[in-house]
Amino acid sequence: MRTQRRLALGVLVAAAAVAVAAFPFRSTWWGGWVLAVAEAGVVGGLADWFAVTAIFRRPLGLPIPHTGLIPRNWELMASRVGAMVGGRVLTPAYVWEELGRIDLADLLARAAERVARPELETATRAIARWVAAQLRPEASAEAAARLRRALAERPIAPVLAGALRVARRHGWDERVIAAGLAALAEAMERPEFRRAVTEVVDELVERYRARLGVYPRLWIGLAEVLGVLDRERLVAALHAGLREVASDPAHPLRARVLEVLADLERRLAHDPALVARVEHAGRELLATPEVAALLEDAAAALTRALRADLAAEESEIVAWLVDRLEEARHALASDAGLRADLDRWGKARLSELVERHHGRIASFIENGVRALGPEGAVRLIEEHAGDDLQYIRVNGTVVGGLAGGVIYAVHLLLRLL
Repeated sequence: MRTQRRLALGVLVAAAAVAVAAFPFRSTWWGGWVLAVAEAGVVGGLADWFAVTAIFRRPLGLPIPHTGLIPRNWELMASRVGAMVGGRVLTPAYVWEELGRIDLADLLARAAERVARPELETATRAIARWVAAQLRPEASAEAAARLRRALAERPIAPVLAGALRVARRHGWDERVIAAGLAALAEAMERPEFRRAVTEVVDELVERYRARLGVYPRLWIGLAEVLGVLDRERLVAALHAGLREVASDPAHPLRARVLEVLADLERRLAHDPALVARVEHAGRELLATPEVAALLEDAAAALTRALRADLAAEESEIVAWLVDRLEEARHALASDAGLRADLDRWGKARLSELVERHHGRIASFIENGVRALGPEGAVRLIEEHAGDDLQYIRVNGTVVGGLAGGVIYAVHLLLRLL
C-alpha cells in the first residue's frame, strides 16, 4: 500500500508542479488551459485524499465533523454487518441449498478408501492416550457421583431389561457368568474374602435357626457339636463348587443361571410388582455410602486399567477400537445404501442445526467483527482495500484535471463566440 500511496502523492505533486510551471503563461490560451487542468487536478486529488482519509481517521488530526467514520461508528457498523450477513446473505434457504450441493456419500466413500489400518491405529492410539491423560484423579469421584445421580433419576428396570436382552443376543451373559464364577473362585483363595464369606454363612445359619421350632434348633445344635454342620466345611464346599462350575462350561448350574436371567428379562418388562421392587431397591441402594464408595473405587480402578492398557505396546482397547473402525471403513467403502442413508441423516441433522441456531449467526458475526476493535478494523480494511482507495486518489487527480480542461475549453469557446 505504501507504493500506491507514493503513486497517489506523486500524481498530486506532479499536478501542482504543472500548475506552477504553467502559471507564467496563463495569459495565453494554451497556458490558461494547462493551468486550469493542473489546478483542477490538484483540487480533485486533495478532495479525494480528504475523503479517503476521513473514512479511517481525522485528516491532519483536525476535529472536522464526519471524519474518522470507521472508529467513530464501529459498534453500529459491527451490528449492521452481523445483521446483513446473518439475515440477508447466510439465509436458511441459502445454507440448505449449499448443503444440498455437497455429496456427503462421495466424501465418505473417498475418505474410507484412502484411510488404511495403520493410520487408524496411530490416530486411535494418540486420541485414546490423550483422553486418558486428561482424566484427573478427582475425575473418578466426579464420574461416579454423576453416574449415581443419573441412575437415581432414571428408571432402572427398563435399563436392566435392555442390558440383559443385548447381552443374551451377543452371548455376553455366558461370558459374564464365566468371568464372575472364576473371579469368585479366585477371591475365595484370599483369607480376608474367605473370612467375610464365613461371617455371611454364620449370619445365614443364625437367621435360619431363628425361624425354626425348638426341636429343629436342637438338631442343628447337635449337628454343630458333632462337627457335621461346620462353617469351614460349608465354605470349603462352596469354594469347591465354585471351582467346579467355573471350570465346566456345560455345568447344569450355568444353564440354570442363564434360564433365570432370561426369565428376569421378561419379568422386568412385564411384571409391575417386580419393577416397583427393583426401582425402590435401586434408589435405596444408590443412596447408601457404601455404593458411593464402591462406584468411586470402580471408576478409579477402571481409569488405572485404561491407562495401563493404553501404555502397553499391544493395547487391547486400541485393537478393539481399530477393529470396529476397520469394519465401519469397509462398510462405508462397499455399501452404497449405507452411504446414502448417512448422507440423508447428516444433511437432516445439519438442516436442523441451521434452523435451530440461525438466529445466532448474526450475533456471532457481530461479536467477531466487534472483537477486532476500531484500530484492528481500520488495519484490516486498509490491508484489503487500501490499494484501491489510493487509486481513488489518483483517479481524483486525473478526472479533476480532465474536468478542469473541459470546463476551460468551454470557456474559451464561449469567449471565441
